Amino acid sequence: MRIFYPLMAGALVLAGCSTPRGDHWTHNWKPLFDGKSMDHWVATDFAGHGNVTVENGELKIAAGDDLSGITWTNGALPHMNYEISLQAMKLQGSDFFCGLTFPVANSSCTLILGGWGGGIAGLSSLDDADASENETTRSMAFDDNRWYHILLRVRPDKIEVWFDDKEIINASIVGRKVSLRPGAIYLSEPMGVATYVTSSALRDFKLRLLEP
Repeated sequence: MRIFYPLMAGALVLAGCSTPRGDHWTHNWKPLFDGKSMDHWVATDFAGHGNVTVENGELKIAAGDDLSGITWTNGALPHMNYEISLQAMKLQGSDFFCGLTFPVANSSCTLILGGWGGGIAGLSSLDDADASENETTRSMAFDDNRWYHILLRVRPDKIEVWFDDKEIINASIVGRKVSLRPGAIYLSEPMGVATYVTSSALRDFKLRLLEP
């Protein structure tokens, strides 16, 4: 399904006044994880998934046979003009520790960090090409037991990703097919974080709307 016009979603209402950020006007951040419980989240029903727990203000995803993760359960989300911010840590494993699935217009996409044996970052999928075979593919090193900051921005014309404050992805989506990689990752919709035979920890997970 190709994206030619953005779908504007205002179902997630954020409190507070607008504040400037660069050349954009934004609403205040809304926490998605309270650091205390699994409220608004559920362990994703992947076959052979690992356990999900909350410890010391962190959401921990244990490694499974293949995919493990969490899925958002608290209703509708914006599909355009928004940002997601979180911190993620790879605890142990040999593949991706953060597979962030997020809405894009009338479809979804996944940001992969540490895929294909641990060293690939990118978006799955653009024009049916996954994170290892499109222009967003990046070779990166990811250390165990280190917190990384991730900022994702979804606009009608592009998807951008910053990793520890360095922009690593700036991908045009105008007139392109944005979709999920075929397989069980669809269980992460409408939003979720998945890992592959890898354990990870998440914290400071939040979202804010951007003015169109």
